[in-house]
Amino acid sequence: MVDEILAETDSRMDASLADARHKLAAVRTGRASASIFDGVMVDYYGTPTPMNQVAKLSVPEPALIVAQPFDVSALGAIEKAIMSADLGLNPQNDGKLIRIQIPPLTEERRKQLVKKVNAMGEDAKTAIRQIRRDSNEQLKKAEKGGEIPEDDSRRAQDEVQKRTDKHTNAVDELCKAKEKELMEV
Repeated sequence: MVDEILAETDSRMDASLADARHKLAAVRTGRASASIFDGVMVDYYGTPTPMNQVAKLSVPEPALIVAQPFDVSALGAIEKAIMSADLGLNPQNDGKLIRIQIPPLTEERRKQLVKKVNAMGEDAKTAIRQIRRDSNEQLKKAEKGGEIPEDDSRRAQDEVQKRTDKHTNAVDELCKAKEKELMEV
């Protein structure tokens, strides 16, 4: 019983950490990366579709991303999606593909992005603490139901706390690394 709860706690916390890693990768730094467009949805024939499913994204230069649509009629929709995604990018449509210049970040924009990164980190840590609370409630319920002894419940709650600390520290490390990357000129 205790092992099952701890295993579930670990897998849920790992999933939260992976989600945080994925969201932080989408935050734009000064370099071009196709992962910037991971959350961008294109209105493709009335259906919101991820951008990487309607266009081939490539990075031919450090400050340029090229989106080549699989269906040329989707050019306008892709361009509109990029502009409405609030990424601070201006796509240039040449009739066959879209070029997206990645401008260098200003100091003000860098500070805004650092705040955004820190907010994402806090969201991830909140999710991890929520998982800790759920796990502790399960353990207390099992203890009250007589399924596990009080000592085992206390030890398991301590173990849940150790795992929580480990995962929140990992989120902090991810945020620090992203902040360092953002503030690098």
